[in-house]
Amino acid sequence: MNFSKTTKGQVESAISTAITKFETEYMGRGPQETKTYIISDLIFVRLKGVLTVAEKKLSEDIEGKMLVKQTRMRLLENARNILETIIKNITGLKVISLHTDISTVTGERIIVFTLNKNLEKFFNR
Repeated sequence: MNFSKTTKGQVESAISTAITKFETEYMGRGPQETKTYIISDLIFVRLKGVLTVAEKKLSEDIEGKMLVKQTRMRLLENARNILETIIKNITGLKVISLHTDISTVTGERIIVFTLNKNLEKFFNR
């Protein structure tokens, strides 16, 4: 892997673009905003505005909130291989774990990828 001509910001932007495309194609609706942060061996992706109108309505009570969270969690877990491939194609590194949560209050989702190596050390400062 050679990031000598690529900045950390460019890699973060590429990941944001790829995750937004994934959300649009796989989940059926893209986020209003996506921001990615590379921190050591972690990739932290923050997506804003991911809930559909139906999910917002369903989230008006506790049972609906839990259903939305469980459904979104299962969908992402079923697409784990796709997400790992996206990250590997951009970074050249293997994903060793993936964590996610979604807020039914703000409509924000976070995805955290743990990589097998520290990605930050590949960038020039």
